[in-house]
Order: sequence, then C-alpha cells, then structure tokens
Amino acid sequence: MERIKNLLYRVRFFALAVFFLWIKTYIIYKVGFGIPSDNPLQEFLLFINPLSSAIFILGISFFFAAKWRKKAVIILATIASFVLYFNLLYYRFFTDYITIPVLFQTSNMGDLGSSVFELIHWYDAFIFIDIAILIYLAQKRNSPALRPLKREPLLIMLVAVVLFVTNLTLAQAERPQLLTRSFDRDLIVKNIGIFNYHVYDGFLQSQTRAQRVFADSSDIIEVQRHVKAKHEEPDPELFGIAEGKNVIVISMESLQTFVINETVNEDENGEGGEVITPFLNSLIDESIYFENFYHQTGQGKTSDSEYLLANSMYGRDSGSVFFTHAGNAFDALPSNVSENGYYASVMHANNKSFWNRDMMYQSLGYDRYFDIMSYDVHEENSVGWGLKDVDFFEQSIDLLKSQPEPYYTKFITLTNHFPFELDEEDKFIEEGDYPSRTLSRYFPTVRYMDYALEYFFDRLKEEGMYEDSIFIMYGDHYGISENHNRSMAMYLDKEEITPFDTVQLQRVPKFIHIPGYDGNKVMDTVSGQIDLKPTILHLLGIETKGMFHFGTDLTAPDRESFTILRDGSFISDDYLFTRGVCYDKETEEEIEIEFCEPFFESVNLDLGYSDKILYGDLLRYKDHEQEEVLSQND
Repeated sequence: MERIKNLLYRVRFFALAVFFLWIKTYIIYKVGFGIPSDNPLQEFLLFINPLSSAIFILGISFFFAAKWRKKAVIILATIASFVLYFNLLYYRFFTDYITIPVLFQTSNMGDLGSSVFELIHWYDAFIFIDIAILIYLAQKRNSPALRPLKREPLLIMLVAVVLFVTNLTLAQAERPQLLTRSFDRDLIVKNIGIFNYHVYDGFLQSQTRAQRVFADSSDIIEVQRHVKAKHEEPDPELFGIAEGKNVIVISMESLQTFVINETVNEDENGEGGEVITPFLNSLIDESIYFENFYHQTGQGKTSDSEYLLANSMYGRDSGSVFFTHAGNAFDALPSNVSENGYYASVMHANNKSFWNRDMMYQSLGYDRYFDIMSYDVHEENSVGWGLKDVDFFEQSIDLLKSQPEPYYTKFITLTNHFPFELDEEDKFIEEGDYPSRTLSRYFPTVRYMDYALEYFFDRLKEEGMYEDSIFIMYGDHYGISENHNRSMAMYLDKEEITPFDTVQLQRVPKFIHIPGYDGNKVMDTVSGQIDLKPTILHLLGIETKGMFHFGTDLTAPDRESFTILRDGSFISDDYLFTRGVCYDKETEEEIEIEFCEPFFESVNLDLGYSDKILYGDLLRYKDHEQEEVLSQND
C-alpha cells in the first residue's frame, strides 16, 4: 500500500497534465473537428482514445531526472498542444488531418499570407490554457523528494501500451480492417486518436518509400496490361479536330458546379437574384459541357489537379506528388504534345518554387514556366494570393505571342482562392448573407473570375488569336469545404448536407470550347479530371494506345460513365458510394451495399495500380520492347 501511495504522490503533476491533454483532445474532436458518433461504442472510443497517447507522450518525462521532470512534462504537453492546434488549423480549411508529406511542404507557408490568419480565432487561446496552469503549479515549492520506484518509466509506458491495445481491439471490432483503410483518415482518427494516427501515418510513409527500392522492371507489365485494357476508341468525328491549333488550358481556381446557372441574394420570394457566372453560363451553349465532371484531388489540391491533367493518374492519398515524387519518370501530357510539335508552357503569376513547380514542371516535360518574374505584380493590381485575374490574362497576351506555334499553354488563375478577398471596385455582385463568411465571400470572387475569363476571350478575339485556338477549362478543386455545410445547406435550400451531397458538391465545371465547331452539347457522362489527358490528346489527333493513363476519352462513344475519387468514393450513372455507404442517385437514399459491390474491384485496381506506378517509379522501366510484347500477347 505504501508503494502505491508513493507512486500516486509522485505522479500527481503528471496525472493532472495527462487529464488536461486527454480532455482537451476530446473537446477538439467534438468542437473543432466535429467528429460524429453513430452509437455509444463509437462515442466511447472517441472519448477514450486520447488517453493512451497522453500517457505515452507525457510519460517520456519519467526518463528524465526528478528535478527536470515537471519541465519535461510542460514541454511535452506544449508540443502535443501545438500538434493538436496545427491539425485544427489545417482541418478548418481542408477538412483533413496533417500527414507527414504535408509537413515537407513548409516552403509554401511563406505564400499563404492571409489564408492562415483567416483560420485563426481568438478563442483558440483556450487550447493552451492548461499549459499556463501547469507552469503556475510547477513554480510552487517542491514537495519532499521520494525515492523512485524500480522501473517506474517502464511501468508508465506499459500502462499506455495496454490502454492502446485495448482501444485498438475495440476499434477493430467496431470497424474490421480499420488499419487497411489508410485513405480514410477520418475513420482512423475517430477510432485510434489523432496522435496514434500520426504514428501510423509515419509507418505508412516508410512503407511507400521502400516500394521504390524493391521495385523492378517486371512490376510494370501487369500495370501496363491493366491500363491497356481501359483504352476506348475516340469519337472519329472529334479525333484530330484541333490538330495544329493552339491549346489553351485554363485551371479555374476553386470553382464548383453548384454556382453554374445559379443566382445569389434573391429576395424572400426567391426573385431578383444576381447571376453568379453569366459568361460561363453563355459558354455552355458554345461548348461541349460536362455537367457530371468531378475533381479528384486530395491534400495536394491544385497541384493534384495538375498531376491528374498531366498524367491521368491519381495523386497521393496524403501530401502532394509535386513535393514527394518530383524526381520520378513520367509519361506526361506536356512531353507528349512536345514530341508532336507543340511548345508546352505554364502561365501562373506565383513564385516558381511554390508547390515545387519549378522542379516538377521539368519532370513533366514543360518547355517554359512563366512564373511571377514574367509579370508586373504590385500592390495596386494584386489581392489575396497575388495578381488579379484580369491583369493576369491581360499581361499573358504578349507572353502567348512570344511562343512558337502551335503551343499548349496552361493557365492557373488565383483570385478565386480562399479566403476569397476582393477589392470593392471588383465586386460585381454583393456578398451572400450566410453564417459562413467564407461562403458569403465566395460568390463575388467567382463572379470576378467569370468576368476575367470573358475579358480574356474578348482580348484574344481582338488580337486575332481566338479562332486558331481550342480551350479546355475546368475547376481544379472545391472552394467550400464541409466546415461550411450549414451555410451551404441554406444556399441549396436543403435541411442538411449529407455525405451524398458532399460527393455531389465535388462536381466542377468542364468545358471543351472549339471555335467554329457546331456539334456542341451538354454531356451527362460521369467523368473526372483523370479523363482530361486522353481527351486532349485525341482532339489533337495524337494516338494514346500504349501510353500510361487511367482515364478515358470523355467523348469516346463506348466510355463507361463512371469515376473514382481519391478517398475511394465512386460515382456511376445509378449509384454513389462514399464512407462505406451505397446510395441510389435518383432517390439519394441509402441502399444495400450489394448494389455498389460490383464496382469495388475496379476502384481498388485503379487506385492500387496508380499508386504502384508512383511509389515504385515504374515508368523508369517503360520501353518499346515491353509494348511490343504486350501487342504480341493481344
């Protein structure tokens, strides 16, 4: 009994710190991350999972001498608090948790500017109030020293391990194959906790790095057969229709389909609203427009959309390929068009190192990157993340003229970027009136981008550059995250935003605009950014058989109406699957999982093979001999 009293007396400061970190983490789960529970066991797991981590992290202090122990507890508690807080800030924008690859993207931080400050709230200070209490208590006069128990640090760690194993056992019972669902970070955090998730993420990253070391040339054969089987013959009417023309690709920042052909700020009778995208609305009639086109990005956001466009492969399930695999070998669209006589370039008024673009663009085969140094950027023509879109397009006209023709040039816009700031003179419509300031400010910046695009088209016509070009335009990723669901439900006149709605909100506009073409129409085929590469190449009359891509030509008569999102969700004509639930698209109701099961194998193969190519850097083994072998096998 005396030994137990001795232990309890010695760990009282440590126990208080553990209690603070435990309860604080749970509160952030519920208030900051908004993690729901479907049953009492899930809520119990959510409540208990921070405890083992708190004991383990703060238990490291017992490896220090007694006189340093309280200081060690405070330092460790502070580090843990910052881990929580950085995850909270990241979650407020991305609705996701930080991964190890994201931590290596710190070179982007200097360019985030007001975006970070927009995510910080005054009440965030309460996250660190327990640290202040611990510092105050540590300054009190020390109690008489007691002799440490034998193997005291190991006993503390043993308690943490036992609690974690118990937690994991219950979690596995609740969610079988929990740790094989690495793409579902919400599920992992919910069941084993944020700190254990970071340890697990570290294990996963070490595994992916090992894949390149152990990969060999034989690994590419199986993947090549898979992608070859996915090839669909293009529409003969459209194949080569733009051969020899200049290609202008426009990545429309944060633009989602829910604003197309819609208004905002209607009166109480639903009348008198302001049109959000008048130019893009009119362009639908003059283009091949895809109304069920989805972005497929992950944590890499715009860089992921660039990777999808260039390679027709899925990005990483965590972090950004632009940072982690810029040295890989690629069979990319820019190099494909360059090999066929096109000058490939990117125009984007940002620092060349942002998202590691200067390195990645070389690997993708671009001939030139017109970065911020190619533009006149100053305070009067900038807002938010940099050069305003109208000025960006105006200054790009001469850059286009400087290029040899035909050219393939990709534009990346900036103004419609979180936190959606805009000067008063550029607000062509009023902000929305919603609890979410982010959603309210989104509408004027979308309207401004729409105006900038119209301005660009008009300028190209004035310069005589319009008729000899084709335009590929698409939204790069979502602008409004799930953190704004309450306001989004108000705008869409829904009671709530369901997981089904969340997936449908991942639709982004997609235009193929060919001046002089009279076969324009609205296509309802389910598709995604992964389909851009084969579509563009076929429009230019470039054969894609033998290339590595997981998408299919959007205009191919026999293409399957189906697309896969990076988190494993998928959409077909009839069904939508997300977060372990199958939905009927017509009724938007949950249905038996059996209806979605026929698609599971295709989803797993596409994501799995795409990852295998990336992590193993398999395209370094691509050669003509393998293609010939496969052709003979066919």
